[in-house]
Amino acid sequence: MTVDTASRHSTMSGPARFDPAAEAERATQAILADFTSAHYRGVVVDSPPGAGKSTLVVRAAAEIAATGEPLMIVAQTNEQVDDLVDRLARRLAQNMPSARIGRLSRAGYTAPDRIANLPNVTVDSDLTALGEPTITIATAAKWAHVKDRTWRWAIVDEAYQMRSDSLLAIASRFERALFVGDPGQLDPFSTVDSDRWRGLTWDPMQSAVAVLLRNNPDLPVHRLPVSWRLPHTAERIIADAFYPHTGFRSGTGPGERGLRLGTASGGSTAPIDAVLNEAAASGWGLLELPARYTVRTDSEAAAAVAAVARRLIERRAVARSADQEQPITPQRIAIGAAHRDQVAAIRTALGNLPVAVDTANRLQGREYDVTVVLHPLSGRRDASAFHLESGRLCVLASRHRQACVVVARAGIREVLDTHPPTGPVHLSEPVKFPDGWVANQTVMAHLEAHRVRVR
Repeated sequence: MTVDTASRHSTMSGPARFDPAAEAERATQAILADFTSAHYRGVVVDSPPGAGKSTLVVRAAAEIAATGEPLMIVAQTNEQVDDLVDRLARRLAQNMPSARIGRLSRAGYTAPDRIANLPNVTVDSDLTALGEPTITIATAAKWAHVKDRTWRWAIVDEAYQMRSDSLLAIASRFERALFVGDPGQLDPFSTVDSDRWRGLTWDPMQSAVAVLLRNNPDLPVHRLPVSWRLPHTAERIIADAFYPHTGFRSGTGPGERGLRLGTASGGSTAPIDAVLNEAAASGWGLLELPARYTVRTDSEAAAAVAAVARRLIERRAVARSADQEQPITPQRIAIGAAHRDQVAAIRTALGNLPVAVDTANRLQGREYDVTVVLHPLSGRRDASAFHLESGRLCVLASRHRQACVVVARAGIREVLDTHPPTGPVHLSEPVKFPDGWVANQTVMAHLEAHRVRVR
């Protein structure tokens, strides 16, 4: 009888220590092996927040480019496209100086400075004008206008944000594709009523991945197992609330990251100092304002959110990661809200402070040291489908490397308890996980242990 050394070590010395780098590399190797083997027409990769989706896309693209075969890459927004162009150009400049990248754009597009002057990048709205680049990158909307070219290889980034009709429009352009995305974040959205298609196999409002797997159940689905962004303090709550069936591990262990604050003065900032101290100690803080039903643009809540961000800078916050420390500048802080009018109110309250303030849709994919969140259900009388969307809360609660402070009016748990899900059940429609009502209850239960009340 043969016993492998790993099993013997586990039996004699207890469970082997989790090695995040080794686990991530093992998963990446399996993904690349399936993708490049050409045994499958599609390979799906599920990823938690900060697990290295873009790093995987760049690595997979470089491997295909090294074979000499052309590759097309599909992203969902111009900002995502430009990020990939920037990262790929720098990677190829080191390893493949002769490789070229074509950035296919809309007419009248002006490339940002970070890619406009890259020597191995050509930007144009005409595919022919790009020549024969090694890698061609564009948004899904732009790729839908390409009709006379095909590629053997394709990579679809943020595939869970892509509507199924967008995939259908470009599916004939490639033979095999790698679909990379985060199943826990925001679903595709549309400004038109889509109820007429609910439950149909070709519902255009389903994500590209949902339709792909619904019609091709044998395609391999991989999972990136490690979040390199989220600290250890966020691992359990984010996994339980938004990834209940898969979970993930943080790339850092207990105490490996920290938030250090300067000395606090007293006075009217006492509750804000207290919630910042709690966030520094535990990674989470809930600043709870008095219960009140408010209009959507709650000026008091907006002012409280701005005050938290301002006080964080006044106390000269420092982020610690392993043995390194760096000051948290305004550019390393983000504020998230559900609606654009709330974003505008918070920006007004901040004045000239250069802190990123945006909706969940626009913060998706971005990373900061500390985030301050206005809870989507704060001050509401009901819990609508929009405000219960699990992906929205997931994005808002998973942008941080050090700590997250949530600002909300008291009474959210009561609103949730009196407004259980009552939406219609559509026949043949796959059940969506995680459930937004459950996810909100899970997050609020966790935050209440880190609550500071404003009297």
